[in-house]
Amino acid sequence: MIATLLLAAGASSRMGGRDKLLEDVGGAPLLQVMADRALSVGPTYVTVPSLSHKRNAILPAAVQVIVVDGQMSDSIKAGIASLPVATTGVLILPADMPDITANDLALIGSAARQSDAPILRAMTEDGRPGHPTYFAASQFDDLSTITGDRGASGLLAGRTADIEFVALQGDRARLDLDTPQDWDAYRARS
Repeated sequence: MIATLLLAAGASSRMGGRDKLLEDVGGAPLLQVMADRALSVGPTYVTVPSLSHKRNAILPAAVQVIVVDGQMSDSIKAGIASLPVATTGVLILPADMPDITANDLALIGSAARQSDAPILRAMTEDGRPGHPTYFAASQFDDLSTITGDRGASGLLAGRTADIEFVALQGDRARLDLDTPQDWDAYRARS
């Protein structure tokens, strides 16, 4: 079983008091949209800052909620620790990436099932690495040792020979929305 881990415990600190994961995307909050997309391809785990946080209230009932207080590495470690023993791999995705589709997640999951590479990483059409990133269960011990607020980037930097890239359309593998200006630009292009 391949699970998806949506990272949604961050503080939206660059949004000037707004919550980027509650911003509207196609008539629903971004986090709900991303959780629905992930659920359509398999079991989904979502990190949130607390059970009383507004984000938790909009999540579909089928997701597994993981409360995390800390940095991105803490979310990843808590997510990995919450996965069932039978999990063969996990797709890790920051929840602030509205252009990542269910088809993108399915594409990377399918590639993971056919590949011997322990890590698969999405990239843009022009070859820039991005998200989501798939880690086989053989990598879970290494993921449990990461630190800081840069996710698994340190681990990825030292493992280039173990990484296979999967191209997604356009720049969706890198488009994340962290600021009001990012959101304005995103909405202006629609």
